Order: sequence, then C-alpha cells, then structure tokens
Amino acid sequence: MTGRFSRIARNGFGDPLNAYAHTMAWFDDHLYVGTMRANLHLLSRRRPFPTTVWPVPRPEDVYDLDLRAQIWRLAPKRGTWERVLVAPRIVGRTQERVPRDISYRGMTVMRDAREGVDALYVTTWAPSKGRGSLVLRSLDGTTFRPVTDPGLGDPNVSAFRTLTAFRDRLFLSPTAQPGGHTNTPGRPLILELGPRGEWWPAAEPGFGDPDNLAVFELATFADRLYAGTLNAADGFQLWRTDARGEPPYEWTPVIVGGAGRGPLNEAVVTMSVFRDALYVGTGIQNGGYDREHGVGPGAGELIRVWDDDSWDLLVGDPRSLGRRTVRSRSGFGAGFDNPFNGYFWRLGAHEGRLYLGTFNWSVLLPYLAVEDARGEAAERLRWAGVDRVAQFDGGFDLWSSADGERWSPVTTNGFGNAYNYGARTVLGTPAGLFVGTANPFGPEVALRSANRWVYVPNEDGGAEVWHARTPGGRSGGRTP
Repeated sequence: MTGRFSRIARNGFGDPLNAYAHTMAWFDDHLYVGTMRANLHLLSRRRPFPTTVWPVPRPEDVYDLDLRAQIWRLAPKRGTWERVLVAPRIVGRTQERVPRDISYRGMTVMRDAREGVDALYVTTWAPSKGRGSLVLRSLDGTTFRPVTDPGLGDPNVSAFRTLTAFRDRLFLSPTAQPGGHTNTPGRPLILELGPRGEWWPAAEPGFGDPDNLAVFELATFADRLYAGTLNAADGFQLWRTDARGEPPYEWTPVIVGGAGRGPLNEAVVTMSVFRDALYVGTGIQNGGYDREHGVGPGAGELIRVWDDDSWDLLVGDPRSLGRRTVRSRSGFGAGFDNPFNGYFWRLGAHEGRLYLGTFNWSVLLPYLAVEDARGEAAERLRWAGVDRVAQFDGGFDLWSSADGERWSPVTTNGFGNAYNYGARTVLGTPAGLFVGTANPFGPEVALRSANRWVYVPNEDGGAEVWHARTPGGRSGGRTP
C-alpha cells in the first residue's frame, strides 16, 4: 500500500544502469539525486556471494559499460527533472580512459564562508582504475568543481560514504578501497576538511580499536558530532565529540558491542534526529550476510539514543545486559520480524513522523546457492520455498512512526516492485518526502524459462524516486 506516495522517476531516469538513487539533498529549492551505476555488473567481477546464475548479464569487461555517475535535479514547482552532471572520463592509474566517478554517494549543504552563500557538497566513488575519490562543490547546482585532490592524495581512497556539516566544517570518512572492498578502507579515519581542500584527522584511527574496520556513518545531535563504526568482531560502536579545540578531538564512547547484540549488529548504517533523540539503524554489510568475516545472516535493528547517552531498543531481538533484559519497545524483532531485511538502510524525518527504509535481499534468492542458509531465513525457506519467499517477500520495507515506538508499514514490497530491494535515500523537504530506491536489475535480468535461465529486458529495472507531497502542496514531478 503506497498511501500518498507517487512514483516520479523510474527505470533509472530512463537509463536502467542508474541502479541506485545513492544520495539526496535539498538545495536552492530543488531536489538533487546522485546515482550509482551498474552495481550488479560491477559485483560480478568478484562474486561476493555464491550463485546459480548471475542476476544480470556479466560483461567481459565491465568498463565497456557506461559507468559514469549522474546527478539529477527536480524543480518541484514545475514538476521537471534535469540532468545536471555526468561524470567526466579521465586517464586513470592504468593510463586507460575511465569514468572519474561511478557514484555520488554523499551530499550535504553548508554555508560557504568565503562566498557568503550556501554550497552543495558531494562525495564521489572512483572506479578501481581511477585516481581516487573527490569532494565536489557547487554554488549554483549545475557547476560542480573538485575541492580536494583525488583520494586526498591517496589513490587507494576510492570512496567516501558519509558527509556531514558540523560547526560550519565538513566531516567525512573513507569507506572503500580498490579490490572490491566497498565498505572497509584500510584505515578507519574521520577527516575534517578545510576551506582550501586541506584535511586533518578528527579522531584516532578506529578510535584506537583495530576491530573497527570503518567509520560508517556520521550525524549531528545535541550540539555534538556522532560517529558509528563497522566492527565485525564485537559489533558496532557509537562515539561522540563536541569537536572543540584542536583536532584530533576528544571522543566519548556511547554504545559498544553492537548494543549487546555483538557482531549481528555489525555496523551503524544510518542515523537521524527525531523528537529530541538520535535514531540509529544497524545492519550487516553485504546485504545482511558478511561472508568474509563470518557474520550473519541477520536483520537490522533500531536504537534510540538520548542526549545523556542512555538508549532504548525500539526494533530488535531481546538480550541480556548484565542483570537486566532488554526488549524491543515496539514489539517487533530484528528486521520488523523479517529475516531478509538485512539492514535498516535509511532514516528520515518529515512532518512529525520518522520513516525507516530497509534493504531486503529476498529478491536475490532464486539466483543464490542457498544450501548454506542459516537461522530464521533458512527456516522460512524450508517452510515456504525459494520462489514463494522471493515472490511475497521481495521489495524493501518502508515504515513510519510518530513516536519511534509504534510503527506502521507504508510498503512491504518496494512500492509493488520486487526489484526495488532497497530504500537507499529518504529525505524530508519543504516539497514533501522523497524516497529513492536501489534497483540494479536492469537493463536485463535473468529469468527461469523451463529448465534454463535466459536474460530478458526488465521493464522494472533501474532506480526509482517516490514522492509523498506536503498537504496542500503539489505533486513532485513527471516521470522521466
């Protein structure tokens, strides 16, 4: 049930290789959406999970595809989309011409002190043959200029996942390196970016813990900067600082050990402020099953953090912490009782409600070798069968709540499209609430025909954008 939502972009803005609506921002009365290209095609080079058939055709050379990331903007008053950036081609590290950016992964708006106006900042994801990730800045929404050197001088820094403005300063963290390490950068840093592209560490690497493999998410709350880690050994950690004085700053731990769940709460995936508290969504990298580190499968949880560092479990499984038992205040277990909700991917607040979008990997089941499935997911497969689970559980969940404790589903099937396996972006704006999907199942997808698999055109492939208009406002825009 989509309720007030309507689809305003489909098929990757007309190009199904636009697989993810990877980031969003509201800037100068426009919605900006950055895409990632050809996710499953890129993953086919390293096959991070065992499959019977790859979901999309595997190219002999993935660089034969157009991997250039794009930024689109919506003018809500006119209801029109415009493509404002296509990544340029550059001479990469192997002296081949490659896309400079395969994704725009983070966006934020901050006052530019030198210009005296707001500026839109964007982080990029560079291909493995590229020269490293960048931070771009735009003052007009159409011209985007790098304000850093590639990889901040290190070509092995291939992506920044998060970008946050705090005290009129930019903070970011490397979260990828070449060789298929999309979430683990080698050095788990938090960096503060200066006005001329200079940078310096804002914290000790990994907060001094070698098991912190990445600083996965940043957020601001109660006049502090919060950082959540990915830790496959003991579970995520959440730290905070007031970022005063000289960097690296003094940081205080708020939550350790995955909030008592251990590595099944491997990472802080998303954070959002709502009603005087910080909400933290968790998950396990690679869709809820980290085979490299032997974590999972498991589903995401939701935790509420107060400004005195106390916290509540809102959605998740019961556990013992010392002499007390912690239970979910909503009554829902991990993943809203769905083991295929591998992580809670994005949180966003709008008009007195908090929205939570999941990543749901059940649409991948027909392609997976599921003999090694474990836990609740394996039980559901034995009871219902692969095809039935993929049919009825496919597509992300989007839930909403007015108090963080009582939750209602907006959709549990990706707005009717099982290939929408993730709600990657959730953003409240003056023009309404926008949800951008992750859908890498195009332009073609593998379907079973008789006793063999064939690749067929997929009319439902490519990222989508959905819009719930503000009461009294107008609809978001035409579907490109």
